[in-house]
Amino acid sequence: MAKAPKAPIVDRDLIYELTKLLDETGLTEIEIEQDGQRIRVARNAAAPAPAAPRAPAARAPQPVAEAVPAPVDPSKHPGVVVSPMVGTAYVAPEPGGKPFIENGTQVKAGDTLLVVEAMKTMNQIPAPRAGTVIQILFEDGQPVEFGEPLVIIE
Repeated sequence: MAKAPKAPIVDRDLIYELTKLLDETGLTEIEIEQDGQRIRVARNAAAPAPAAPRAPAARAPQPVAEAVPAPVDPSKHPGVVVSPMVGTAYVAPEPGGKPFIENGTQVKAGDTLLVVEAMKTMNQIPAPRAGTVIQILFEDGQPVEFGEPLVIIE
């Protein structure tokens, strides 16, 4: 009696779709659960983990060497404000509302810079010190990760 072929344990197409979603959103990790089966796809920006699924190399064109110096890493700037949580970052208290900050805005320590929505809760992110906002590093409604640079204050 012939055995019926086993269904694949891992849905490779789903993993490729999740990997593509990571690329599109800039997230470093995503996890889903379907029919009692959980799949987690993660990438470590510093050094890829050997077990992490990777997109085929043909999907991303290789950068061309240019004479222009690379921009300074915002996470190394002394005035960087990072996300204290995973969520969705917003520049205004409500859709279409006046933004909390813009480039050039003078802020005092404790002023609200933005909000991060996490689990249906709007969390105000305060300025850690006084200064001038020189760069906003996220788009309104963008998903953000814990520790991701959001704003630079000088």
